[in-house]
Amino acid sequence: MLVVACGDADKPSTAIPAPKGNATPMAPGKPASFKVAVVLKSFTNPFFVEMARGARRAQDETGIDMEIKTSTPDTSAEQQIRLVNSQIKARVDAIVISPVDTRLLVPVLKAAHDAGIKIVNIDERLHPDALTAHGLYSVPYIGVNSEQAAYQAAKFIAEKITRPTEVAIVEGLSGTATAIERHRGAQRAFQENGNLHLVHAGSANWKADEAYELARRLFKAHPKIGAVYCANDLMAIGVIKYLQEVRNPKVLVGGFDALEEAKGAIRAGHMAVTVDQLASQQGYLGVISAVKLLRGEDVPKVLQVETQLVSAGGLKP
Repeated sequence: MLVVACGDADKPSTAIPAPKGNATPMAPGKPASFKVAVVLKSFTNPFFVEMARGARRAQDETGIDMEIKTSTPDTSAEQQIRLVNSQIKARVDAIVISPVDTRLLVPVLKAAHDAGIKIVNIDERLHPDALTAHGLYSVPYIGVNSEQAAYQAAKFIAEKITRPTEVAIVEGLSGTATAIERHRGAQRAFQENGNLHLVHAGSANWKADEAYELARRLFKAHPKIGAVYCANDLMAIGVIKYLQEVRNPKVLVGGFDALEEAKGAIRAGHMAVTVDQLASQQGYLGVISAVKLLRGEDVPKVLQVETQLVSAGGLKP
């Protein structure tokens, strides 16, 4: 079932509820011999492994020729730019991309567009100002409302706190839209609880090891922190590792991505909540949308995948 939401530019935005079982919201139709490149961030983050799995499912259903490319490290915009340039030279028909940087990738994607390549943006949304500045108006986006999802997860934590408590937010890669949106959502949830005092934490660049080191510094400066919301699960896992080492089990930790390791931490009582943003579904819909564009079919400018909170109450033992 598709739910039409508020429009974006000249085409509607469509909200896609979380699929039940093996249901898929879009039928791919007959196989096509198109060549599609999927450009993701590093597979060191299991989130993108899931995204690739969804893309492969779409490949199986449509019969396209598809390659998946990743940047290493996952913060290297320069490498992603080189990957896109290589796909232009390879004369692919479409590129589905989760950009490392929402501004720096736009010029090379414009070059791809000018070469006749269809572009589909998934996960991290390309910056609207950069798209407008380069005359790239028709790129469809598939992703989630990161701000609202982070708000809901942080609110889940905030509602468990009934006395004055210091809390912190561990940010993702500074300056990226996703990092800003998740910080904004978590901050809003924490500020709604008058018992909470938000102390500055900083960025851990989506990485577990950097979050571990950040937690070490953070708790040294603020030993009474009672809750930490992390903008992804890898960073939450880094914070949890530090807390386990110092034997501090009382801190409520939240994350984003619903990685299997995070679910295990929730089952074990080390983590309070995470957000399932259906990475596989984003990858699947990105490739399906690319195929639709190549067939000359209309694609909504925004396809918003609904998120789900994951906590101990909703997990099987």
